[in-house]
Amino acid sequence: MTTPEDLLRRLELDPDIWLSGATEGHRLFPLRVPEPYLQRIIPGDPADPLLRQVLPLSAETDTRSGFVRDPLQERDSMQTTGLIRKYQSRALLMVTGQCAINCRYCFRRHFPYDEHRLTPEDRAEVLATLGNDTRINEVIFSGGDPLVANDRLLSSWAESLAGISHIRRLRIHTRLPIVIPQRVCESLLGWISESRLQVVMVIHSNHPAELDNDTRHALERLKAAGVTLLNQSVILKGVNDTARVLSDLSERLFECGVLPYYLHAFDPVEGAHHFSVSDGRSRELVRQLIGTLPGFLVPKLVRELPDQPGKTPLDLFA
Repeated sequence: MTTPEDLLRRLELDPDIWLSGATEGHRLFPLRVPEPYLQRIIPGDPADPLLRQVLPLSAETDTRSGFVRDPLQERDSMQTTGLIRKYQSRALLMVTGQCAINCRYCFRRHFPYDEHRLTPEDRAEVLATLGNDTRINEVIFSGGDPLVANDRLLSSWAESLAGISHIRRLRIHTRLPIVIPQRVCESLLGWISESRLQVVMVIHSNHPAELDNDTRHALERLKAAGVTLLNQSVILKGVNDTARVLSDLSERLFECGVLPYYLHAFDPVEGAHHFSVSDGRSRELVRQLIGTLPGFLVPKLVRELPDQPGKTPLDLFA
């Protein structure tokens, strides 16, 4: 679904109320919702937490102090085309700038992907850079969403990385198993299971309603192929900013073979201020989770700050 008119019609939402704002937001950041995800949204409910993540609003046109286009200053961390180096032992490779879904809160909604397209020459430079720095033991496939790329390309990258002796792990940051679980197919499982690299997949789910039977089946297939599965969420106003929702999400993830990993404090990206939850509220929610969940199901509350050597945990008792 790529137009506000079609989305509102499909979900039985009154265009007299929603179309003007959806069109304004769509002009800034195009709407994109894949069919398998769309099927999980409740028609006629403008407060549906899955709908809130994808419906453009007029609020996206507002400017707010402190909300910027590049909150993590990633453009300053580009070592070569497509390769981001912020940490000593890990390197992040932007395999593609494409996503299967355009989440309205995305911290890269303004990223100039067209300026960082990987050519065959860039690929050789990336591999040389990785091969020459023995401190790097993990490469992260990111984007966009790396699983939007075809398995022939991904397999080729994985094979090349496996040929660098000091690289031990391949981490894949993806929302595809959540929004299009059918993407977990035989060709994907094939190259993953054949790689000498340890494969870690960090999925992105924000609400338990995203985890239906199809997603559970996809995640179980990945786990059976030897993939370590983790989840990272973003705390979002009107989506998952209650302890009950976050607790249900952790429990449902674990039923699907996934461990909760990070709960990200909101990145102040321009156009998404209406999702922002205060640090005080975020801390209170995690304190409530500690009281109701076993420790291994409590995600770590963190913020990613520019120029820091890793994610910064938020002190729960500050």
